[in-house]
Amino acid sequence: MTTKLLDLVLPVRCVGCRTNGRLWCESCATEFGGPSPVRRPTISAGPPAYALAGYRGPARDAVLAYKERGRRELAQPLGVAVAKALPWVPEARPGPDGVWWLVPAPSRRRTSRLRGGEHMTNLARWCATELARSGHGVAVAPVLELAPSATDSVGLDPTARAANLAGRVRLRPRAAPPRGSPVVLLDDVITTGATAAACHQVLTAAGLEVTAIVALTSTD
Repeated sequence: MTTKLLDLVLPVRCVGCRTNGRLWCESCATEFGGPSPVRRPTISAGPPAYALAGYRGPARDAVLAYKERGRRELAQPLGVAVAKALPWVPEARPGPDGVWWLVPAPSRRRTSRLRGGEHMTNLARWCATELARSGHGVAVAPVLELAPSATDSVGLDPTARAANLAGRVRLRPRAAPPRGSPVVLLDDVITTGATAAACHQVLTAAGLEVTAIVALTSTD
């Protein structure tokens, strides 16, 4: 039974606290706060990384519901959370023309098709909408993609995660910002940092400056 059909049969419950009425309640929304630094050996030589929450409790539940369980309606509140935090990231900045460039981390194509599209691209677009309402110039650049040979990284150790992504994060040249543009990389979870490191490498090779990595959550 699809998610929408289930909603017709069962009352809507918050994915965080399981109370009725809303998919993501105002109380649970406070789980995502200001950006906190995230440090991993894999990204220590790259741009600074930040997360809005730890990968636990309601924040983890929201990410899982959005990413794994097809609750794409969460793109809006999660995108708004990132938009509120982004101006507080010290290194993040717009380009000389005043435009903030947001680059979503890529998803596996098959998984995206089954779950309603590339989840980080959808989130980035809601983030851009919220930033635009605040008067910022902003553009989303879905410039990265994963090769079909990249497998699910769940359960892999840091070395295996890096090997799984090696050479499998690719550039979509037509979607790229102008060379030299400062960009912010957006992701859902920073675990080992392998995804962020692989994305940073490809973006840098394309002549883009990754000023910061901003994720919804990070593991301990």
